[in-house]
Amino acid sequence: MSRAPDFLTIGAARLFHGLDRLQRLDLAAHRRIHRPPSRLSLRDLVALAGEVDLRGRGGAAFPFARKLTAVGQAAERRGTRPVVLVNATEGEPASAKDKALIARVPHLVLDGAVLTARALSAREIVVGVTDGGVPERSLRTAIKEANLSGSVRVVRLPERFITGEGGALVRGVNGETPIPPGRKVRAAESGVDGLPTLLSNAETFAQLAVLSELGPEGYRTAGTGDEPGTVLLTVTSPGHGRVVVETPTGVPLSEVLRRCGVSAGQGVMVGGYHGAWLSPGAAGTVTVSRASMTAAGAALGAGIIVPLEEGTCPLGEVARVADYLGAESAGQCGPCRLGLPAIARSFSSLAAGRQGADALSAVEQASAVVRGRGACHHPDGATRFLLSALEVFSDDVTAHVAGRGCGRPVRGLLPVPGEEVQETGLRLTVDWSRCAGHGLCGHIVPDLVQLDLFGYPVLTDAAVPPGHLRDALRAAEMCPALALGLSRTPSAAGHGRT
Repeated sequence: MSRAPDFLTIGAARLFHGLDRLQRLDLAAHRRIHRPPSRLSLRDLVALAGEVDLRGRGGAAFPFARKLTAVGQAAERRGTRPVVLVNATEGEPASAKDKALIARVPHLVLDGAVLTARALSAREIVVGVTDGGVPERSLRTAIKEANLSGSVRVVRLPERFITGEGGALVRGVNGETPIPPGRKVRAAESGVDGLPTLLSNAETFAQLAVLSELGPEGYRTAGTGDEPGTVLLTVTSPGHGRVVVETPTGVPLSEVLRRCGVSAGQGVMVGGYHGAWLSPGAAGTVTVSRASMTAAGAALGAGIIVPLEEGTCPLGEVARVADYLGAESAGQCGPCRLGLPAIARSFSSLAAGRQGADALSAVEQASAVVRGRGACHHPDGATRFLLSALEVFSDDVTAHVAGRGCGRPVRGLLPVPGEEVQETGLRLTVDWSRCAGHGLCGHIVPDLVQLDLFGYPVLTDAAVPPGHLRDALRAAEMCPALALGLSRTPSAAGHGRT
C-alpha cells in the first residue's frame, strides 16, 4: 500500500478524532487529544472490558475480557510472563481498517497494547504487519516517538489471505511458515515462543484505549445499548476505491453506503470472503451491529462491506473469488487441497454456462462435504460465502443453469490480489492433427482445460493467468501426442509451440 487509506466518520469521531486537521497524529498531537494509558490491574481491566462487552474486531467477535482472563490464568499457572500480539496483518483483500489505524493514529493502537501488557505484566508486545509501505513506516516511527523500541517488536509477514488467521500469525512470528497449524492450538495457552499470548486485532486495542479514557459510561454515549461504541468498516466500490468508515453501531447500513456515494446495487457482501451476501432488500433494512447482521443471515465480521453495482455478472465475480480462495489455502488437508479447488472449478463452470445443473449440484454437494472437516475454518468460511451468493443471486443462477447466462460481462469489481498482472500474453492451443484425446491436460491443469465426453480438450481464448502458467507449461510438455502448446496468437486454434 503506497499511501494511507482514505477515511470518513459518521457522527463524532473517536478512533479518528483529530484527523479533521491532520493526516497523521504524531505523539505530540496524539497526547493533545488522548491521555496516556492508565495503569490498571488485570482484574480492573477485565472488569472494564466486560462492562461494555468489548469484543474482538478481527472477525470472530470473541469477548476481550474472557481472552484477558484466559491468558492471565495460563501465565500464572505456568509461572511465566505472557506476550501481547497485535494482529494488523489484514489478509482480507477488501479490508483496510487496521492499515488506516496504524498509518494515521498508530499511538492509539500502541496505547491499547501497552495498557494490556501492563495489566498482564507481559514480556513484550509484538505487532504483525504485511504492508511495508506507509502503514508500517508510520508504526515504526510511532514506536520510536513513544520510546517503546525495547518493548515493542514489529514482524512483517507475507500478504496472503490466510496470514491473518490467528494460528498462522503465531507461526509466522515464531519464524515458521505462516499457515494455520494442522491442529487447534489456543494462543492463550501457547503462542509466541510457546508462551501464553493475548492475540487480538489492531482495532480492538484502539477501542480498548478509548474505553479506558472515556470509561464505561462515556463509551456508551455512542452506539446501541447492547453494542456500545463505534465500529470501523471498509467500504469498497468502483470509482470510489476503499474508504474506512468510523460509525456508531446501530446506524443503518443504507446510510453508510449513501455517505460513501454508493447504493446496494445487485447485493452487498458483508464480512469479507468468509462472510455472506445480503440482497438489496436486506441491505436496506439491516443496521451496523452484530445482532442485526446475524438476524439477516450475515455477520459483521471484520467490517468489510462491498456493494456489487449493476452491469457485471454476479456469478462471474464470485467465481473469481472462488479461484482465489482455492489457491490461498494452506494446502495441508483434503478440504483445502482438493475440495476448494474442485468447488472453484464447478463454480467457474456454472458462471460460464457449462454443465448447468450438474455444476450447481457439484458446488452444493462438495460444499457440504468439506464443511467442518478442515484443519482450520478456511473451508467453512469460503463455502459460506459461495453458498450465500447462490441464494442472493438465485435469478442469475437460474439463467446460467439454463445455459443462456445473464448477458453481462465480468468487470472484476470484487478485489482479487494479483489480477493487475493477469495478462501473460500466452494462450493454450491444440494441434488437432495430433490430439488423440488422452485427456492428461485436463487432469494437470483442470482450471484451464475442460474435457468433453470423449476426453478431448475444450479451451477458451482467455490468456493463461500467471498463477497457472507453470501448470500450463507442464501440461504442454507432458502431452503424449505433442498436441498441446502455448501461443501468443489470439486464437486458441493455433499450432505453434513455445
